[in-house]
Amino acid sequence: MKTNHQAIKHCLSSPIKNKTLFASAFLAGTLLLTGCQSTSLSNNSNPSNAMAKKQTSAVAKTVLATALQKQRRQSFSYHSNIEINNEQQFANVAAKDQVASDSPSEYCEDTHDQSYVALLEQAEEQNKDVLDTEYDTQRTALKNSYLECNAAYEAWVDHQYDSDIAVPPSYQQLFDNYDSKIKPLEIKKSKLLDAYWFKPLSLNAQGVYQPMAGRATMLASAQYQTRNNHSSINQPIYIDLKNGDIYLWADNVAMFNSSMLDDSLGTKWQNKWLKIAMDDGTLPKGFGREVIKSHFAAMDETFEAAPVSQFDYVAPNTLASLSPKLPAHQLTPILATDTIIRRVQSAESYELFYQDYMRIFYDRISKQYPELIEANVSDESENTTSDKFTSKALVQQILTMVKSQIEGGDETEEVTLPENTEVQELYGFDKQGQLKWQHLRNELLSKTKAASGTSSKGVTVDMLQQYSAISHQDMAFPNLPSDVQVPNASNSIDARKYGKELMQYYRDGNGTFMGKMIFSRFPMSIEASGAVD
Repeated sequence: MKTNHQAIKHCLSSPIKNKTLFASAFLAGTLLLTGCQSTSLSNNSNPSNAMAKKQTSAVAKTVLATALQKQRRQSFSYHSNIEINNEQQFANVAAKDQVASDSPSEYCEDTHDQSYVALLEQAEEQNKDVLDTEYDTQRTALKNSYLECNAAYEAWVDHQYDSDIAVPPSYQQLFDNYDSKIKPLEIKKSKLLDAYWFKPLSLNAQGVYQPMAGRATMLASAQYQTRNNHSSINQPIYIDLKNGDIYLWADNVAMFNSSMLDDSLGTKWQNKWLKIAMDDGTLPKGFGREVIKSHFAAMDETFEAAPVSQFDYVAPNTLASLSPKLPAHQLTPILATDTIIRRVQSAESYELFYQDYMRIFYDRISKQYPELIEANVSDESENTTSDKFTSKALVQQILTMVKSQIEGGDETEEVTLPENTEVQELYGFDKQGQLKWQHLRNELLSKTKAASGTSSKGVTVDMLQQYSAISHQDMAFPNLPSDVQVPNASNSIDARKYGKELMQYYRDGNGTFMGKMIFSRFPMSIEASGAVD
């Protein structure tokens, strides 16, 4: 799903604020839920013909723009895979960025101990005793280094109370910036996290996207596999693009809902879909289509403004040498590709692209629907609790967040990444010029590394999305019964209707203890959400 993929890319790639991440996800979700309308193509050239030309950066940009625009109105099957690792947290870390101890008070002793152990190993390799006279010079140097370090540390501590005490500049800088250094405990935790969580974990999503038929499906899944543990969870999702409805598989939340809110639920949700209508009738007519047009217009305009230098052609075999290595199952289809186009953006460039996109989108929506932008404070104060949970109210809140991001609000929440951080996107084409896959690699830095400006990498996220022709023989949801493959009135629960019935159940004095607490504090929340968040 193109728009869903873009939303994930925003979440993983952009160093932006939490509110804007939510706004980005909402905008992408709206595109899926309200129908996909293609805009006119600014370039109608055939990608396969362009590839036959000289492979310059300008050609790469043109070919990619045409392919992405063409894909908007195509039906396709897709499979997305996300793999996470943090090998770069503890591999290839520069010595200047590491320290021997977790605390500056233990630094001198731990540094001395590690150096002495290294000398012991050297002596053992030479079948000699470390106390031999030939090692006197090295032992003396280690002792003097320790005494010098310890004296410098004590002076640094005293310097906090008496600024006249002199501290050697190198130690002053070391201890002042100790918190930004990579410590042994951090490396140990990173290795454990990688071995026991990231490596066994795999995130996937597969389904079909059919804009002309007005539907999209997604089978989202997470797998965790080790020697003695193989766990998996799946969430079927069906999206009615024409009516703006999303269906979630109710079985997955039935147990939680029954124990926390609705003790009378029983097995009513078994083998059922939960229908969530995104538009309750409060949004302006045609709003969904205008959102889509504005989205595509903003994407086209920002893409057109992108420097040609960001694009180039790359040979598939060169990607095998990336560090850390690409997951083997992701690398296989990449190596078999005929043509690959790469786009590389710096963190600053990507943020600028994102800001421009949000500005263009917001300007178009605000001109088309000023009633969603020009909020009247007096009207807001008169709104009832139920008014705050309408589709219109939700959209207004999201647009307010978008405006705040454009104007640079909440700057204290923003994380600034070092200049050398890059976002790399790869696009693979077959011999006919058909887009077959997209790959995103992003290296996320920890807050400590971001603040210190060090070049060592943190968590690496690799996302591969592959496209293929739709096979009508394959079921969209192979783990579901055949009679519920497509949601309808008989096999689904309307969340809004159910929410009203549940509210009446509580008004009659029934319900769970937790539900009564929620209902007393947020009386309209259950009705608005259909009892599920």
